[in-house]
Amino acid sequence: MSYLRRVKQILDRFPKQTILVIGDVMLDQFIWGKVSRISPEAPVPIVEVTRESSFPGGAANVARNLRALGANVRMLGVTGVDGHNHELRRLLQQQGINADGLLADASRPTTMKIRVVAHHQQIARIDRESTAPLSAEVAHQLLDHFAEDLTGVDAVIFEDYGKGVLSQQRLDAMQRLAHQRHKITAADPNARHPLKFSGLTAVTPNRMEAFAAARVPYAEPIDDVLHDKPLLRVGQILLKQWKPRNLLITLGEHGMCLFRKGEKPHHIQTVAQEVFDVSGAGDTAIATLALALTAGANAIEASEISNHAAGVVVGKIGTATCSTDELVDSFARNQR
Repeated sequence: MSYLRRVKQILDRFPKQTILVIGDVMLDQFIWGKVSRISPEAPVPIVEVTRESSFPGGAANVARNLRALGANVRMLGVTGVDGHNHELRRLLQQQGINADGLLADASRPTTMKIRVVAHHQQIARIDRESTAPLSAEVAHQLLDHFAEDLTGVDAVIFEDYGKGVLSQQRLDAMQRLAHQRHKITAADPNARHPLKFSGLTAVTPNRMEAFAAARVPYAEPIDDVLHDKPLLRVGQILLKQWKPRNLLITLGEHGMCLFRKGEKPHHIQTVAQEVFDVSGAGDTAIATLALALTAGANAIEASEISNHAAGVVVGKIGTATCSTDELVDSFARNQR
């Protein structure tokens, strides 16, 4: 069987998979405009707004990426009670994502990332968020929803942005439940909110997150990934520390590197044609990796598919998604 035909076989199984995403949901708002002068009040550009758009962000962007690939998706997270929660829920439901698991908490705002973009360049970002721990009541509701939703899903993705949804205690309880029910589990860690992801099917830190988690001083990358000694050391540390079945470290322009116990590291070269915006690329990578594994791909196949999906989205402006048609086109352009 040709490699492209094998990829299509895996992609054809995507609509049969149901994935539960749990983590910090956000509303990504983009203010688009143009700059023609500097403010007389301060040395900052004046942006003349031409349009505005909103998208599900954070963990909700992972759900959005899964849905764009054809999967059935359930979303579990916490919002505020401020109007923005209704917009986020509406956007998710509009895209066919089950948002029944979005719990509203009046003590916190709906997390928002407002990006100001002029002439295809992001010139400012405004964050509205709370990183306070969840109340005992909301935390209890979250665990109840998780246990209920596990029954009808094939895999779970834990998406941590350090906003309070995933604590170590809550993560451990959810991991135990998922393992007991033999679910594929994947996580995208956060360098500023270290959690121990123990025994998952896949973990996908970027280079900086991987070095931070391994407590190794950051080292600049080299082009020859398989001779990047600091990176290889970090990969081995995290394999021992987290004990994942698959550790996929994303490396930006250097692609990705897959680490597995008892196997040599496997380097996947980037296929990005032109990079416009890397925001959300990590969300695309974990969504595609987890979905491909759930659809029967082996670790290398799933990593290759994830790499192609990330290569597609960095060529778009904003928190973008990738379709299966775009994936097939990417593989066709870069056939072995």
